[in-house]
Amino acid sequence: MRGADGDPHQIRLDDARAVELAGHGSISMGVQPATLEVAPNRDLFVPFEFPVAELASGWYGVECQVAIDGSPETVRPGARFVVPWPRGATRRDQMVVGKSVPVGEEKVRLDQLECHVDSLELRYEGMEAAISFTADGARVPVLEATFDAETGSGSVTAYPLLKTHRVLTIAIKGADEPIEVHLP
Repeated sequence: MRGADGDPHQIRLDDARAVELAGHGSISMGVQPATLEVAPNRDLFVPFEFPVAELASGWYGVECQVAIDGSPETVRPGARFVVPWPRGATRRDQMVVGKSVPVGEEKVRLDQLECHVDSLELRYEGMEAAISFTADGARVPVLEATFDAETGSGSVTAYPLLKTHRVLTIAIKGADEPIEVHLP
């Protein structure tokens, strides 16, 4: 924790939990409630232990219920973290999609899919687009989307594809039909 201004703050930490980013719930980290004094322009670290081995495979974020100077809020400190899938369960491929999809008066060109051990990344060009995925009919949770307006290129990062998946469906908001990619 760090004060964003030059004033000291009192923070009451009520709860901390690991939140599964696909929406499958959260697990309390068992942090005991505590009241902390945060000095101006100083970092304050609150150490705790949490057994990640009990978590299912997936992407997680830490979420804390706090009261800052008496005002309750939810904060999400730090970066997300992954609990890996079993070895050999996810795809590690690169596939060229190479299809353009009309969206209104413009087009979105789907360039390439990269399957990593812990994520799927789709690169595209054209206009900024809201893209979602399903694999064999099941939703594939999106982790983040980026777009660079200067270059007209973007990417969408999602949960990884499993080796058991056969068809990836890419839906673009505003497009007439989704694109199906048959997986090798």
